[in-house]
Amino acid sequence: MAKKIIPDTSIIIDGKLSYLIEKGDIEEDIVIPEFVVDELENQANEGKETGYKGIEEIKEIRMLAEREDLGLEFKGRKPTSEEIEMAHAGRIDALIRDMAEEMDATLYTADKVQAKVARAKGIDVRQFEQERNVEFSLEDYFDDKTMSVHLKEGATPKAKRGLPGEFELEEIGKEILTHDEMYDLINETMEKAEISDEGLVEMEEDGATVIQLGDYRIAMTRPPFSEAAEITAVRPVAKVTLDDYEMSEKLLNRLKTEAEGILVAGAPGHGKSTFSQALAEYYREQGEVVKTMEKPRDLDVSEDITQYTALDESMEDTGDFLLLARPDYTVFDEVRKTDDFEVFSDMRMAGVGMIGVVHASEAVDAVQRLIGRVELGMIPQVCDTVVFIRDAEIAEVYKIELTVKVPEGMTEEDLARPVIQISRFEDDTPQYEIYTYGEETVVVPVSDRDERETGTQKLAKDQLNHYFQQYADNPRIEFLSDNHVQVEVDEDNIAQIIGKGGQNIDRIEDELGLDITVEPKTNTLKSDTGFNVEERGNSVIIGVGEEMSGEEVDIYDEDEFLFAATVGKNGEISLTKQSDLAGRVLGAAEQGDLKVRS
Repeated sequence: MAKKIIPDTSIIIDGKLSYLIEKGDIEEDIVIPEFVVDELENQANEGKETGYKGIEEIKEIRMLAEREDLGLEFKGRKPTSEEIEMAHAGRIDALIRDMAEEMDATLYTADKVQAKVARAKGIDVRQFEQERNVEFSLEDYFDDKTMSVHLKEGATPKAKRGLPGEFELEEIGKEILTHDEMYDLINETMEKAEISDEGLVEMEEDGATVIQLGDYRIAMTRPPFSEAAEITAVRPVAKVTLDDYEMSEKLLNRLKTEAEGILVAGAPGHGKSTFSQALAEYYREQGEVVKTMEKPRDLDVSEDITQYTALDESMEDTGDFLLLARPDYTVFDEVRKTDDFEVFSDMRMAGVGMIGVVHASEAVDAVQRLIGRVELGMIPQVCDTVVFIRDAEIAEVYKIELTVKVPEGMTEEDLARPVIQISRFEDDTPQYEIYTYGEETVVVPVSDRDERETGTQKLAKDQLNHYFQQYADNPRIEFLSDNHVQVEVDEDNIAQIIGKGGQNIDRIEDELGLDITVEPKTNTLKSDTGFNVEERGNSVIIGVGEEMSGEEVDIYDEDEFLFAATVGKNGEISLTKQSDLAGRVLGAAEQGDLKVRS
């Protein structure tokens, strides 16, 4: 009786058996165990490419066996659900070996462990080395300037070319990609990842697969997850160091000695990960132990930096492990879900320096993502620095501190409370305040103003405006000292303001507890100046240009005076979007009636 061949799952997935039949190297009858068929079916049901590939191989073997007049049959019982669950531990392999032993058949395998165990048990086995020369056709779509390639069934190939923040989506082929072409690319890429030492399957679900293959991060989808097959492959085009960023000595010193909870924020494609890589390498060069937490692992870092992914699908478990490994700094790419922020917070509070990569359209959005996920008073301990990246450059750096004060815009001293102050790092200018208001946690923009102006002085200005607008248009108010104010009005309004025998001014001084000097305006003629109005986050911004920084301007709705303001250092006047004045400004701008005079 002729000896039979029993292939295991590995040789079926490898595609070697159909190759041998086609070459004419197989003369024996083939028995495919039902264990193999069920294991492949289970893999396909889980959305794994190996399952689909194995089923296609069985179809090919049937066709070739009929053509070559070879015997082919399926034998054995169905595996139990417990045996299928234990497949990763070798349970199915053991059942296939038992079947080969009972039938005195030759076991065909591409699995080294399977072959060794079979020989140890005296089973006739033929082991095949996995092919190492699988092509990687996806690489052909890339050139030196290609950041990412976007392929979809029924569409032409496209690619983003350029550098982070300076790229364009271009068509790189005129031929529409067919169903067969896309699935050939998916199967080839999966096979390359499986046999390559640089290949890692990061995620495999029903209709979605993410792999890391060398420098390439490749996301592949197909029905039922997407309506058609799609491949998105991303590759870093620039590896930079901190020296490539225009960074002040002050900022570099903070990153080196003070910053331990850093959020690197920015929109997709603007270079967040590139900067984080450079920062990780900088800490490594400073003699620090650096690790990463990534899913998928796609940061381009040196061999000295170990890259970890989710342990048993849990970043929390990865964090627990890293606490035992005791890194000095950990890069967490990307921090998105509540669980991610909790892990980031736990590791930071345990003393690990943390660098978190966060998607955000504005720098303050990165801090807002912490609200509700981290106890308010702990936010500055979890995150002390925000670096906002735009167009591959450092666009803004914020420092975060906890203080006790009266929040901006409030006047009563007994309203003092813990306030998280978000300040522009380079000049220490407050930008936002975070505090509890009733049951809510609020994030309030802080208007640009003279840093010497206290809350009491701001209150006095408001009151003085209230009094003097009864007698004069647009009074100018300046603090000469903490208790002495100078008010400038048109000369013909002075007598009315002072009042008979100084009665009016005495009354105002008594109510406010200030010394007030009334002077005639100098250079009272003002002319219209150019401006633009935009909504930015929670603010309405009137931009007049940096050359106007520090100057006082008047804002009008046609001929109706609205308010006066001092232009900030960045050439802008900021209003809280919820305020009545902001609504007036937006309405006047829309009607073309807004005027700025200086």
